[in-house]
Amino acid sequence: MKQSEKVNRRRLLAGLGAAAASPLLAQEDPYRDHSRVPGIDELSKTLDFEEVFHTKAGREVYNYTAYGSEGEFTLHRNRQSFGWVELVPRGIADISSIDTATEVLGTKMAFPIMLSPTSGHAALDPDGEIATHKGATAAANTPYIVSGASSLPFAKIASAAEGPVWYQLYAVEALDDSRALVETAQTAGCKAIVMTVDQQSSYYERPLHDRNLSPSPRGRGRPAARPSNPYRISDRRLWYSWKFVEQIRPFIKVPFLAKGILTPEDAKLATEHGFDGVYVSNHGGRSLDYAPSTLEVLPEIVDAVGGRAPVLIDSGFRTGSDILKALALGAKAVCIGRAARWGLGSFGAPGVQRVLEILQNELVLAMAQTGRPSLKAIDRTLVKTHFR
Repeated sequence: MKQSEKVNRRRLLAGLGAAAASPLLAQEDPYRDHSRVPGIDELSKTLDFEEVFHTKAGREVYNYTAYGSEGEFTLHRNRQSFGWVELVPRGIADISSIDTATEVLGTKMAFPIMLSPTSGHAALDPDGEIATHKGATAAANTPYIVSGASSLPFAKIASAAEGPVWYQLYAVEALDDSRALVETAQTAGCKAIVMTVDQQSSYYERPLHDRNLSPSPRGRGRPAARPSNPYRISDRRLWYSWKFVEQIRPFIKVPFLAKGILTPEDAKLATEHGFDGVYVSNHGGRSLDYAPSTLEVLPEIVDAVGGRAPVLIDSGFRTGSDILKALALGAKAVCIGRAARWGLGSFGAPGVQRVLEILQNELVLAMAQTGRPSLKAIDRTLVKTHFR
């Protein structure tokens, strides 16, 4: 090769190297993201946290928080239903002070807002549910319902902060084993026990998209055992019965709530079988697909209970106005699930605190804007419903 050819080749290779390092070329690379992630003080809505969480968590972890059952019809209906409820403001009202304090089954709270039970927080933050509890406590001692599928033992979570904690019971068929779960939680200081009665045979399609990302789903050990039936559905909870509720009830010394109620008939049965509270939930769209949204069934469930028990609700809540609509339709308190997970996965305990403070501030603003200075002033005249 002639010397001149060697020089030209070196120049060509040098040019290719420069092109590969070019900022313009990097911007065209779809797998190289140069966008700036905002800081916690820059976020003003709970939905802002979802975008940060999506950026930081990775696809598999994000999808676990985001998905609903099967085709996700109910997941989307939960959000759509808020558009079917209008707020009706009062023209003149004294809103010089807004009172949001309440009490649910002996648990006092500064706002009618709680944290829903959701599982596996260690995938979102190294401190897991401890960080969630600390964030909730920092946000006006918000009560936290700890999942029965938490990453850490309930006692360790409960002792990590001063705020009130409730315990979610995923009952197991052996009565002695379920008794051990509730007695351990009560010994550790839980203020109430919430038994999940829905999500009995859920099936999720979206995780199939991520099945090759890791050998173990969400890093939680061995893959789940295949169900014994031929219908590809889990049979872990297909044994639930009212008889079991009656058997476990004597061992529960704190208030007892049924979570997953979607019909007035089940609400009545829950109170008749010893539950002290009714928790309206479709598991954030992760239970039965094509079930109704929780907001649209809330009024008839409240009517069916008839004041005999407080009614809680979750699934799809993202703003203070959302919360106000549920309070107007009869809910005693609203529980927050995904939004708190976004906060935890974005910024740890401070993220949970910030999400809750945003919702608290938005609720106060919505009450002021509609001329309702206290929770007692909130009733169904505050809304017009157009449920479909």
